Amino acid sequence: MVDSNAPVTVVTGANSGIGRATAIHLAGAGHRVVGTVRSMAKADKLLALAGDAGVMVELVELDVADDDSVRDGFAEIHELTGRVDHLINNAGVGGNSVVEECPSEMYLDVFNVNVVGTTRCTQAVLPEMRERGSGSIVNITSVAGRIAALAQSPYVASKWALEGLSEGLAQELAPFGIRVVIVEPGVTKSSIFAKNIDAPNSTGAYDTHYRRMFQFYAAGMAGATDPTEVGRVIEHAITTDAPKLRYPVSWGGEEMATLHDRIADEDWLELGRIEDDADYIRRFDQIFGIDIST
Repeated sequence: MVDSNAPVTVVTGANSGIGRATAIHLAGAGHRVVGTVRSMAKADKLLALAGDAGVMVELVELDVADDDSVRDGFAEIHELTGRVDHLINNAGVGGNSVVEECPSEMYLDVFNVNVVGTTRCTQAVLPEMRERGSGSIVNITSVAGRIAALAQSPYVASKWALEGLSEGLAQELAPFGIRVVIVEPGVTKSSIFAKNIDAPNSTGAYDTHYRRMFQFYAAGMAGATDPTEVGRVIEHAITTDAPKLRYPVSWGGEEMATLHDRIADEDWLELGRIEDDADYIRRFDQIFGIDIST
C-alpha cells in the first residue's frame, strides 16, 4: 500500500549500480520511490532485489537523452504520484578517449545524457517545486568532475560541466527553498566500469595514457565500495538540517575531489611527463594519497 505522506523520490537510471542501490535504499527509508529505466524489459534484477529487501520501487520508462521521453515520463510520474519531493539525477554514461582521438559525436552523446539529460529532468520538476517552495535536486557527478581523469576527455568534460551547472542551479533555486546537492562518487561497484572498457588509441601515440587510466580503475575496483554507500549519503543530504552543496563519497572520492584546488599546476603537468609507470604510481600516491598499484 502506498503511504500518501511518504516523500516522493524519483531516481533516474535506476536499473543498475548507484541508481538501483539508491532506489532500494530510499524505499527502505520510507520514501515512495519511482525509478526511471530505459527499458522495462531489463528491470527484472531491480525488481527482484527490491522484493528481497521487502520494498517497492515503482517504474516508469524514460530515456533522459530524449526530450519527448522525458516529457512523457514525468507526465506519467506526476499523474502517478501527484508531486515530486526529491529528484536524484543519476542516469549517466562514461566515455574514454584523449582529445585528439575523440570523435565530436562522442562528446555530443555523452553531454546529451550527462548534462542535458540532467537538465531535462530538472526542468520537468522545478515548476511545482518552486510553487510549493520545497524540494531537492541531487546531481550525481563524479570525482572526474573535479579532477581531469586521464584519457576520459568526454566524460570529464561532461562532469565538469555538470558541476558548474549544479553550482549555478543551487544559487538560482536558493530563494525558492529548493535544495541542490552535488554527490561526487569515486569508484563504486557499478556496471558502468565493466561497460566502459573502450580505448580508441587510433593514433597509437597514447598507449601510456590508456594503460594508466585502466590501472587507476583496476585499483579502484579492487577497493570499490558498495553503491548503497552513495544511497546513504544521498539520504543524509536531502534530510539533514545542515546541508552542504558537495558530498564526495566512495573509493578515492574524498581524496581526489577535495584535493583539486590544492594541487599545483606544475605538479599536475609533471605527473603527465613521468615515463616510468612505477614512478607514476609513486607520484600519484604522493599527490593524492591513493595507492593505484595492483
